[in-house]
Amino acid sequence: MSLTPAFAPTSLAGPALQGLLLCGSLIVAIGAQNAFLLRQGLRREHVAPLVLACSLADALLIALGVAGLAGLLGARPQLAQAMAAAGVLFLLAYGLRALWQARKPSTLQAAQGSSLSLRAALLQLAGFTLLNPHVYLDTVLLMGSVGAQQTSGAARAAFVVGASSASLIWFTGLGFGARKLAPLFAKPRAWQVFDALIGAVMLLMAWQLLPLAAGGHLAP
Repeated sequence: MSLTPAFAPTSLAGPALQGLLLCGSLIVAIGAQNAFLLRQGLRREHVAPLVLACSLADALLIALGVAGLAGLLGARPQLAQAMAAAGVLFLLAYGLRALWQARKPSTLQAAQGSSLSLRAALLQLAGFTLLNPHVYLDTVLLMGSVGAQQTSGAARAAFVVGASSASLIWFTGLGFGARKLAPLFAKPRAWQVFDALIGAVMLLMAWQLLPLAAGGHLAP
């Protein structure tokens, strides 16, 4: 399937809109990064720095992909395999930890339980972002390939700005919008179910990464 843009932009608004729509369609999928940010938003812990870190990471990876990193990663399958192996271990550890927390609903209230320092939260977010090959497939490979086909440097920059804007809008809504769910998550049982779902998502993503970590391809 060709990644050629569906329309010929007549101004910088064209590639910017294309980047916005493409990134917006990819970023809403439930994944480790989104689940972690949602949980921190519900707990109201370090939301602004985490939203900023998520947005900047996406912007940087998309820009690197447009600048040519997509081709470099495509020619280095060993690098993708190493990243997948690290991602499997990281997701397994966090997923099992979430399932362990879900055993005791009385300790899962938003105002209770162990809180993360800003440093610890940023380190965990970095793991969910940088150790997940799906992030590179979406931002560097797919979006980088589409953005690189824009007709000029200005158009490629506009594409990156549009895509980065979609990330900022999404992560801001996810992180700060989670507060509206606070009354529901004041109930210990809701936290128990949420942590169980997070654990299941993490383990499922680890399972999907196993083929790539073993030298094959990502599971569908």
